[in-house]
Amino acid sequence: MLSTRAGGLGINLATADVVILYDSDWNPQVDLQAMDRAHRIGQQKQVRVFRFITENTVEERIVERAEMKLRLDSIVIQQGRLVDPSANKLGKDEMLSIIRHGATHVFASKESEITDDDIDAILERGERKTMEMKEKLSSLGESSLRNFTMDTENSVYNFEGEDYREKKKVITNWIEPPKRERKANYAVDAYFREALRVSEPKAPKAPRPPKQPNVQDFQFFPPRLFELLEKEILFYRKTIGYKVPRNPDMPNSAQVQKEEQAKIDEAEALSEEELEEKENLLQQGFTIWNKRDFNQFIKANEKWGRDDIENIAREVEGKTPEEVMEYSAVFWERCNELQDIEKIMAQIERGEARIQRRISIKKALDSKIGRYKAPFHQLRISYGTNKGKNYTEEEDRFLICMLHKLGFDKESVYDELRQCIRNSPQFRFDWFLKSRTAMELQRRCNTLITLIERENMELEEREKAEKKKRGPKTGSAQKRKSEGTADGRGRRKKLKL
Repeated sequence: MLSTRAGGLGINLATADVVILYDSDWNPQVDLQAMDRAHRIGQQKQVRVFRFITENTVEERIVERAEMKLRLDSIVIQQGRLVDPSANKLGKDEMLSIIRHGATHVFASKESEITDDDIDAILERGERKTMEMKEKLSSLGESSLRNFTMDTENSVYNFEGEDYREKKKVITNWIEPPKRERKANYAVDAYFREALRVSEPKAPKAPRPPKQPNVQDFQFFPPRLFELLEKEILFYRKTIGYKVPRNPDMPNSAQVQKEEQAKIDEAEALSEEELEEKENLLQQGFTIWNKRDFNQFIKANEKWGRDDIENIAREVEGKTPEEVMEYSAVFWERCNELQDIEKIMAQIERGEARIQRRISIKKALDSKIGRYKAPFHQLRISYGTNKGKNYTEEEDRFLICMLHKLGFDKESVYDELRQCIRNSPQFRFDWFLKSRTAMELQRRCNTLITLIERENMELEEREKAEKKKRGPKTGSAQKRKSEGTADGRGRRKKLKL
């Protein structure tokens, strides 16, 4: 057995005389091509063609449409003219009709076994249906070409123009309407009895909790205010009969519970003097400072350091320098009262460390540049074993001198340095240096600064060592001079009076 798709593969069909079509195609020419492969030149045997079709399925409709197409082609060829090709296209309704064909028989059928008698009956029924289709197609002549249609559905439910199958669907889809219910009449006596019923006396409401002001730790209110607020809360808990729960995770939970409950039981209400004092204390904190102002103050301290009040005041929006100065004084005096003081101090100290680093770098550059009269031509860098292969000594000299000239502590110093390199006629053909980005220039400058700091440190140690060597001689000479010794040999000069 060979598939109909086996053409062009060099397969020899010299003895093929049986064609079995088990998957009919929408295009009848495909099936004809499969049959023609057996009707080749030199065929001596009778060719038998078998077509497998599943009853009451879409395959029946496919075969019917294929035969109708063949009949249409033969009529057109006999007419010698063409028809509209759109007539062969399937519409939406036709496609749904083909899919639904035989569905009722499939769902209504039961499982059964096929015997030899059933096979004979199937073959007989297939021959009968084939003859019926041929008779139907033979009745179509040239006069029926204009009224030719691809609708081959025959239904026993159609009679005198009515489709009784649709009527049956309407009956099966009938939905029974709900039963009618009578509305109950209102019982007037029961209504007024319920409306006029005297309600039971309600329990007295619990006292409302005291309204607590919105107090933030960074506003630095006086500590006395928090004592009064806590006393007010304890008295409220006493009035509602609050019992402190025991925390099983604490080691001394019973003792802690007893102490907290004793505070509640011994609590007293605030007196008139204490209420007036609380109102006065609420005005003494930095009430005009919100969380946004506090964050700006912390970031300004990180950027400029805690001592640069002038620049810090510029960073805090909406506050005068006097207000910032007053807040800064209280902040550094009472900063330990803040909840996350460790995180805040670490942030500020990191910023101050960066400031000190910039100061030390500027000092190192000043010391290095100050040792030369013409640093752009005379400056030398002690590379040691860290000299790279990419940058030349001339390029490094220019980077150090321009970095010192532009100012190391500027934010955009490396962008300006990159622009200076591009504008310098000294490097107009140095494409390597001109193509460096600001980040690459920063990395190279950091490497050079490290070399300069190491060189300055070695010079300082050398100077200290030399001073130590000269120190004792200078001291003995001064001692001999104070004793009146002229040549250091122990002979004293006589002083004339």
